[in-house]
Amino acid sequence: MGTPVSSAAFSSGCRGDSTLPSPAFYRAVYSQIEEVGWEHLMGAAEDLSCLTFRLLDKKGRVHKLEISLPRNYPESSPTIAADVPCINEVVWSEKSRLKDVVQQFDEAVTALFYYISVLQAQGLYQSRCRFFGPDSAVVLMRNNWKKNAIKWKVDKPFHENLAALLERELPGPPVSSKDDGQVDCGICYAQFLPVDDELGANSGSAPDYTCENPSCSKAFHTVCLRDWLHSITTTRKSFDVLFGDCPYCSEPVAVKVNN
Repeated sequence: MGTPVSSAAFSSGCRGDSTLPSPAFYRAVYSQIEEVGWEHLMGAAEDLSCLTFRLLDKKGRVHKLEISLPRNYPESSPTIAADVPCINEVVWSEKSRLKDVVQQFDEAVTALFYYISVLQAQGLYQSRCRFFGPDSAVVLMRNNWKKNAIKWKVDKPFHENLAALLERELPGPPVSSKDDGQVDCGICYAQFLPVDDELGANSGSAPDYTCENPSCSKAFHTVCLRDWLHSITTTRKSFDVLFGDCPYCSEPVAVKVNN
């Protein structure tokens, strides 16, 4: 069997009542997660009433699919939520399984982006963007956007499309000098934490956590990142680890509750 479910991030409050599902419910869900692939599981409620999967579409785009399971699953259909503009209801039968839900989602995403690409090819679909600032600074950008909007390519990263439509080179991420090794925390914007007995071993420390997304690589003090994760409602906790999203790129991050 693959990764045990305890390694997934636990979500809080997905099911309100305190009674637990039957053993048959757990067996069914475990076996069906196995079919989808444990490597795709981002998080799960403690009672498995909510499952969050990280999926790639055929263009390599990442999507988060949340599946909510009713108490009498699999007799009743699950419901889904995802990071796409629209999504179809789940087609469910007594023989359906989680992998069928994932397949339906993949087919819906493929159809959606194909529809958008057809509209783009006919010049009927244009991405929208609003610019704010003095006219002297934004008039040229607005004009370039209107002129080039039909050139938006759904298979290209956002920043590449933006640079092409605006006809200008976008500034890259700040580059710190590797010689001095001085990197500020992306949350408190300081290189070193204050010297304070309450911080214990972290007193006066430099950033010690780096986002694993190579396009981000933002550095943080573990203390700052932990406090930030505590402050947002989407953070999930499993044992002594907090799971959430990077404040800059939304890729998964995880820190221990106590260092």
